[in-house]
Amino acid sequence: MSESDSFIDEVADEVRRDKLFALMRKYGWIAISAVVLIVGGASWNEWQKARAQAAAEAFGDAVQAAMASDDANARVTALATVETGGVAGRAAVLGLLTAAEAETAGNRDAALTALSALAENPEVAESYRQLAKLKMVILGGDMMAASERDATLIALAAPGAPFRALAMEQQALALLDAGKTEDAATLLAQIKEDADATPALQSRVEQVLVALGKGAGTE
Repeated sequence: MSESDSFIDEVADEVRRDKLFALMRKYGWIAISAVVLIVGGASWNEWQKARAQAAAEAFGDAVQAAMASDDANARVTALATVETGGVAGRAAVLGLLTAAEAETAGNRDAALTALSALAENPEVAESYRQLAKLKMVILGGDMMAASERDATLIALAAPGAPFRALAMEQQALALLDAGKTEDAATLLAQIKEDADATPALQSRVEQVLVALGKGAGTE
């Protein structure tokens, strides 16, 4: 290679370096900003996860502490002090626990109040709200107006509803209370064949059908 060619190559390299440095000075901040955003975003995400985990653990510890008492009334009182942090799922769990403990304490009114608050909370998942409504029907008994009970069970027994089979069981029991034995037996037979019915529910249904003279092996 001649000296002139070598000189031209060196000049070309310098030009390319100058252009590269110029581009870096002009647009380098974009790359730096992108790196900062990526690193910062990852750090923020990890901090948020750690914070959420800590809050969940604190909630769990508070619930466990509230349930430590041997007295149901004391457990209800302690549960009322547990903070949910505005998380709907925690509110649902707390509402169901409070209702269960109030029922254990023999305070049906307090249990129904807790269930009603859960059932009417629009921020809670629909499955929790429907479970609260079903438990209200079961716990309410003769305290609930028949028209209200029937309307609630019709909605809960709709196709695709999460507690459809259990709601149908309550409908059958209501029919039995009303003396409509044949209608109740027909509904119980449907529950027994329902794909959503658990083995435990199917067993209960079969027992009632046998008692009505409609079960397997009866004439």
